[in-house]
Amino acid sequence: MRRDAKRLVMGRFDAATGDERRDLVVDAIHAHRERESQFTTFETGRTGDEPAPWVQFAAPDSILNLDCTDDELDRLDALLGDFGGCTVHERTSPGEAEGTNVRIETRVDDGRVAQLVERVFREVYDQPEDYRLWATAV
Repeated sequence: MRRDAKRLVMGRFDAATGDERRDLVVDAIHAHRERESQFTTFETGRTGDEPAPWVQFAAPDSILNLDCTDDELDRLDALLGDFGGCTVHERTSPGEAEGTNVRIETRVDDGRVAQLVERVFREVYDQPEDYRLWATAV
């Protein structure tokens, strides 16, 4: 990522190692703040018929937003129990649709948010060690 005349320009939008993925998240959060966009979105590739897992971050309120199945929700609760500074702000289960939308308040720095995003994809969404993460909206 580089700065061009007070404008943040991202030079890459995907990463496939843990360190690179965390750096990508931090860079995308910085770009999101600079652009004053509504949120930044991270997702993996689609596997089979299942939709690609995703996580959104909204900087003004420091909120992570994600959808979880019941099993993923259990794993998320366990993860947040070990992850200080981040708490569930809101859970919404839309009618008869499966799953739960979870909004997590993050009272931590961007590096710690990146660690949480990485762990959500690895531990909650059960992604392999070499999964590719994309910044699809900044």
